Amino acid sequence: MSDAEVLDIISGAFTVAAKIAGPILAVALIVGVVISLLQTITQIQEMTLTFVPKLVGMGLVILVAGNWMLREMLTWIEGLWAIIPGL
Repeated sequence: MSDAEVLDIISGAFTVAAKIAGPILAVALIVGVVISLLQTITQIQEMTLTFVPKLVGMGLVILVAGNWMLREMLTWIEGLWAIIPGL
């Protein structure tokens, strides 16, 4: 196994991880900013107020895009299993 093959596998893993985590993190960021703006406007400074909306938003993303996320991960894993005999 050469260094190039290892780097290719690692870069593929990082790409798949970014594809899977990206939508969840984006929703958490957007919900956090919106809740922070609402807290600033209304001057309610409750730290736990952002937790539940973020949790609900991330849960909805997993419900909507979970099938796609699972397919992306399984496709990468199947490709990884396919190249193992050649290593």
